[in-house]
Amino acid sequence: MQHAASAILAPDTDQSPAYWQFYDAVARAQLKQWLPTGRHLLVDVSGPRTHAAELAAQAGHTVIRVAGAPEPRSPVRELPGKITPVVADASQLAFLADGCADGVLADDRALSVHLAAEAMVAEIARVLRPAGRVLACVDSLVLGMAVLADQHHWAHLVDLPHAEVVLVPWPDGTITRCFGPDQARELFAGAGLRVNWIRSRTVLAESVVTHWLRRDPGGLPKLLRAELAAKSDGSLGAQLVISASKPRWPST
Repeated sequence: MQHAASAILAPDTDQSPAYWQFYDAVARAQLKQWLPTGRHLLVDVSGPRTHAAELAAQAGHTVIRVAGAPEPRSPVRELPGKITPVVADASQLAFLADGCADGVLADDRALSVHLAAEAMVAEIARVLRPAGRVLACVDSLVLGMAVLADQHHWAHLVDLPHAEVVLVPWPDGTITRCFGPDQARELFAGAGLRVNWIRSRTVLAESVVTHWLRRDPGGLPKLLRAELAAKSDGSLGAQLVISASKPRWPST
């Protein structure tokens, strides 16, 4: 995987490169497909670079947006739904009652950034009502291996696919937790949630997207349709998207 570090964080610029425009369009489309119909109460514990709360509110949902610090004020817009910001630890949702939420959004690497992901998923499961759903995005084991290779940590790669917990140092000095499909399933199953599906965030490689858009600057809609129609292999891709749900009835 070329330029593994560039697949970790989108550049903090107003003018996103072609690939990040594509990536953002895919993330938005995947979320819109996942959102429930009707009007529901959703809890957003996603990272800071996602528009999950806004997209959910546009669809008419009420969203409790949990952030670790006050967020900059955005221009006031009329939305069919409502966003209520709360400053709290996104991995500790003690201010929410058991079974209060119809869904939880944990996009933008939320479970990878919070290294004690088991505790965070347990809190997500607690606040979900029976049959409630969660959509999460994590850094993949494939990306973790690519980053370690970029950093020439060859010795760490041998046992990495078999490790129970994979922590990888990022070039910016932070640590991320990476997951393969089996590890992701175990993470959610350990909290009593049922995994409905696991997909790569994107199947099309950065080099393919960049080349296509250089040749056809207006070709983003075509690329997006191709991405959404592609059969995603959960073992590939820089990030994994997981949809899980809380059983309607407790297991016996």
